Amino acid sequence: MKNRITDLRVERGWTQADLAQRAGVSRQTINSIETGKFDPSLPLAFRLAKLFDLKIEELFLYE
Repeated sequence: MKNRITDLRVERGWTQADLAQRAGVSRQTINSIETGKFDPSLPLAFRLAKLFDLKIEELFLYE
């Protein structure tokens, strides 16, 4: 599953650690999601979408 997290995070000037803290996960989790090595749980996907003020389908792109 592709996502737009890296671009949106950088636009906001957030580091992976910043986003991880806001989402309540580790920086490694954010890195794994951004690189496509890990698909987030549904609750985490909703939290991330909310942090970017987007709908979940605007943040995560089903291939």
